[in-house]
Amino acid sequence: MGSLDRNTVIGFIILAVLLFFYLFLASKNSRELQVIKQRELDSLAQVQRVYDSLRKLAEDTMMLSPVEGIDTAAAVMPLTEEFTYLENDLVKIRFTNKGGQPAGVELKHFISSYDSSVVKLSASDFDKFSYPINTGANQAAQVSELYFSGGEVVDNGNAQTISYTYTTPSGEKIVHRFTLEEGKYLIGWDIQMEGADKLLSQGNFNLIWQNRAIQHEKDLKYEKQMSTISYYEDNDFDYIQSKSGRTFEKQIGWVGVAQQFFNTTLIAPNGFTAGNVSWNKNMDDTSNIIANVTANFQTTVPVGATANIPLKIYYGPNDYAILKETAPEMDKIVNLGRDMYAFVRPINKYIVRPIFNFFSGFTGQMGIVIALLTIFIRLLTSPLVYSSYLSGARMKALRPELEKLREKYASDQQQLGMEQMKLYREAGVNPLGGCVPALLQIPIFFALYSFFNSNIDLRGQSFLWADDLSSYDVILKLPFYFWGLGDHLSLFTILAAGTSMMISLYNMNMTPDSGNPALKYMPYIFPVILLFIFNSLPSALTWYYTVSNLITLILQFIIQNYIIDHEKILAKIEENRKKPKTKSKWQERLEEIQRQQQAMQEASKGKKK
Repeated sequence: MGSLDRNTVIGFIILAVLLFFYLFLASKNSRELQVIKQRELDSLAQVQRVYDSLRKLAEDTMMLSPVEGIDTAAAVMPLTEEFTYLENDLVKIRFTNKGGQPAGVELKHFISSYDSSVVKLSASDFDKFSYPINTGANQAAQVSELYFSGGEVVDNGNAQTISYTYTTPSGEKIVHRFTLEEGKYLIGWDIQMEGADKLLSQGNFNLIWQNRAIQHEKDLKYEKQMSTISYYEDNDFDYIQSKSGRTFEKQIGWVGVAQQFFNTTLIAPNGFTAGNVSWNKNMDDTSNIIANVTANFQTTVPVGATANIPLKIYYGPNDYAILKETAPEMDKIVNLGRDMYAFVRPINKYIVRPIFNFFSGFTGQMGIVIALLTIFIRLLTSPLVYSSYLSGARMKALRPELEKLREKYASDQQQLGMEQMKLYREAGVNPLGGCVPALLQIPIFFALYSFFNSNIDLRGQSFLWADDLSSYDVILKLPFYFWGLGDHLSLFTILAAGTSMMISLYNMNMTPDSGNPALKYMPYIFPVILLFIFNSLPSALTWYYTVSNLITLILQFIIQNYIIDHEKILAKIEENRKKPKTKSKWQERLEEIQRQQQAMQEASKGKKK
């Protein structure tokens, strides 16, 4: 019984301790909740006091006379958001008196492939410009939260202007003046301050820019992949695509949020001295948000009572010609070749783009323009292509002799290689001559890949069964997502892969059998690889590749059957064999390596015996 009483007492003690601990935590949490609730009540009371003071200030300033130093009309601040519009033949811009700034832009001539509405930029609640100012003794506010007066539109003939004014209780004044010219996507933004020495702490102007890029193309993932933050720092263009941000340590001329075909760019003609930009481009996010971007810029305003800060904002397409005239190196937002593919930019800039524009002047059908561009490129490269076909014909003429060598030296690959090189040298044939077209296609393909991906002239242009040459065409919608292919099949891609297979089979028939079984399957493997690579690429590129392949097949047939005289080739080979042979240093070195390898193999066989 005593033991039971002792255990009971210990149990009660433990329960008491646990109960005490629970009550202590509950009491602590209750006190914390009360503190949080009190803070919320204090914040609401503070907001109400500010609201009441602003209303009273507005009522009182209506009673002030002009000699008291405050512009009465400017001092009467509205307390509700009001919208006004500027527009020209290209854009329609909505302005708000809250923060005195743009609140959304419509590009009149562009339709969103995502929802078939007019393309809108910077039209969400997230989008805003702001900077802190001193509104009184030990009081500060963000401009984006202040209500400006004004907002009247002034038409100057070839330009429209809208101005917003904010006046502090002590009389300092801020004016935001925006100017939109006819035929331009660029807005001029002048920030004027009276009493800048009081409005800005130590003359520091700290601008905050928030921008949300939303989907405009039908392929969300591809549009995200193509989107970048581009910038002009220390007189040099650069961009970020996969990184989360960038800190600027040198003068910044402009920063732009660039999507596949549109961009919003803030331009500072006098430059910002420092800043940073960050974004949260989430490739796995399936909403229509491409990215949320936040940028901070700093500059110092000269000490004085007045200050003027000129800025510009570009809302528009990634059009090379327009961007080139907008700001230094802003045309590089259009990706004509970057980073490891920068070598193709001159090809696009000085050859592809001018020829494309030339043909565009004759027809507005972009599919025809691409076909004409393809023919021009093939004519430009035809001398090299002809020499490669001639080399292929020579290789075909040597096929019987190569087969004899392969049978003779079937068990000795080193000796076979040496005899083949000897035969090529005697016949005056370059076994690598047929590789020229393939090598030539590499820079051309990368150049056109960049060009067609970034050329806004192709956006929304239909051709044959493709409704948009800037994106993939869909001939069959798959009921599931297949890795590599996506959820569709592109007919242009199927044609490109099919014609590539025909070329591969033709070339394999023209060249001697190397004896490598793996090479027999290459004509089938390569087109399948192309099918997976090309299926989600712009149909402009796959259409180009299809036309190029068809031209290749036609040229091969004509040259091999009507231009190249195979009897003359055989006679030329026999003539070359009779000539005295001189070896190049490269040939001598190659043969020496082959002899050394053969000697090593023979020595190895001798040891085994």
